[in-house]
Amino acid sequence: MTMFSFKVARLITLVYHLVLITTRNALGSSFVSPKNVKIQPHNQKRHRKNIRSLTQQNGSSSNNESSSKSSESTADALREKADQLRREVTQFEDGKRDKERSDQLARDNLLEKKRDERLRYSAIIPILKGDGSTEMERVDFQPRMKASALDGTSSSSVILAVQAALPLGIILGEDETFPGAIRVDELVEDGNGAASGVMVGDLLRACTACQVTMEMPTWQIMAGGIGRPKTSRMMFSTDGRPFEEVMEAVGSNRIDPEKRPAWLVLERNEESE
Repeated sequence: MTMFSFKVARLITLVYHLVLITTRNALGSSFVSPKNVKIQPHNQKRHRKNIRSLTQQNGSSSNNESSSKSSESTADALREKADQLRREVTQFEDGKRDKERSDQLARDNLLEKKRDERLRYSAIIPILKGDGSTEMERVDFQPRMKASALDGTSSSSVILAVQAALPLGIILGEDETFPGAIRVDELVEDGNGAASGVMVGDLLRACTACQVTMEMPTWQIMAGGIGRPKTSRMMFSTDGRPFEEVMEAVGSNRIDPEKRPAWLVLERNEESE
């Protein structure tokens, strides 16, 4: 109920009470006591009947007043209960909205954390497609470096991709802390690797590698030809690969016919930055 409706209801109640009071006063002023009236014998019976009628009207008026007070009390109690229920409903709806906002905020924070996590441990690198074309795509990498936290679940590293012209000017070695990982042990000062942002201690997670294959058109197959060499460049994952195989993959960038810079995907400890 709005404030306006509540005031209207109160006004109607007041008018109702005024009507009751006026009616009671009117009945009281018209009441005549039998002591002040001379009663004729032939009118005695009718007069007693009138007195009973007036007495019943006065009693009815009193009953009506009592009933009115009871009705008003009941209406007030109902209004109070309605107001209480309205407050409870409002509190429930407010609590529900607050919970929905809190749940949505938690979901947004979780999504944002996942996005940050993916951006942290992924890099956009060239991917060779089946038709021979190359497209830049975001690739995820499972972190190898772990923070020194007791539970070992948090990582303090970040994945990044750089391009470096040949010669790279970097010296790679097998990492003793992370088995199967290849580490940047040294950098040539002012070399291409250092200029591209490579740092000592970085883990080499992937790099471009060139491979020569024999391309043979259909007409050459029918004529018994041997085909012609074709050099393809692709991304090579270094995780768990033998050191010699990784070195061969890095060095194969020299045979790229387009002489493009080599791509290096590195994992870096943030404390080393």
